Amino acid sequence: MSKRVLLGMSGGVDSSVSAILLQKEGYEVVGITMNLHNENNEDFCKDAKKVCEKLGIEHHYCDYKEIFNQKVISNFVCQYKECKTPNPCIECNKYLKFGVMYEKAKELNCEYLATGHYALTEFDEKYNKVVLKKSKSINKDQSYVLYGINPEILDKIIFPLGKFQTKDEIRKIALENGLEVANKPDSEDICFIPDNDYAKFLEEKQGFKPVEGNIVNKEGKILGKHTGIYKYTIGQRKGLGISNPVPLYVIGFNKKRNELIVGEESELYSDTVIVENFNNLLGIEINNIKIKAKIRYSPKEADAIMFFKDNKIEVKFDEKQRAITPGQSLVVYIDDVVLGGGIIA
Repeated sequence: MSKRVLLGMSGGVDSSVSAILLQKEGYEVVGITMNLHNENNEDFCKDAKKVCEKLGIEHHYCDYKEIFNQKVISNFVCQYKECKTPNPCIECNKYLKFGVMYEKAKELNCEYLATGHYALTEFDEKYNKVVLKKSKSINKDQSYVLYGINPEILDKIIFPLGKFQTKDEIRKIALENGLEVANKPDSEDICFIPDNDYAKFLEEKQGFKPVEGNIVNKEGKILGKHTGIYKYTIGQRKGLGISNPVPLYVIGFNKKRNELIVGEESELYSDTVIVENFNNLLGIEINNIKIKAKIRYSPKEADAIMFFKDNKIEVKFDEKQRAITPGQSLVVYIDDVVLGGGIIA
């Protein structure tokens, strides 16, 4: 009997092609569609249902809106209240896609869990265990948002798309197999904020009230007024509404005084990061080791050294990094292996 794998299916081309690839490798695929925030359940999962019917796959629908609200949206709101900029996809992966969905896999007698992420899980002789690795596609790699996975379940996770170089390859497989979702557009925005207007979401859905305050420099000189500090993030230049001989950027916040702190671009650079809630995927000694790290999803990794300091983790980069942002994640790599990651303090 083939091994059962529970595959997260959103109705998009990535998860749909993942089902085809898993079937070709001999797995008995079981599909699951999680409703995390959509009110119209029927419209939400119709594409995933169609794909499952075409491929002869058992399909389950689960409503996880309550836990998504508790673990993802509530954290998102709390982080903004603290003048931080969170990455909700990381929390969703940790608690939903590789948390409750893994529990559902066990309930359905599935030995493995799979998603359409671009990453790899492989046995690595150096560490004598299954590790999380970067995808073969540099442009599509999503290992950054997966560092929060419980290391104890890495050997139960499959990423069928990790060895592909381009999205065109994935769409071609979908077309060859007659899937209607072959040309379905990618979803780029935060799923519960489809228009990408964070301030509007916080005001209309979470009751944030814009409170005007001062825009100041590091010396405390008042340069202008802001319209609510939750509307701004580290490194922002546009929308400040102040004139200055040289461009000014957001470099920090004073929550108690409701102040937005600005400075010149040179003041955005720092070589040191303090990291909280570090998830050590490899389980190795991490004090005073050379690593590569990235401070947000898009930049390339940069050389650094990792330390323990005052019961926290400190990462010191060889070269200063631009706009290190509290609330974002710092993810650590050794070659193409994800060592782990945590939240920037």
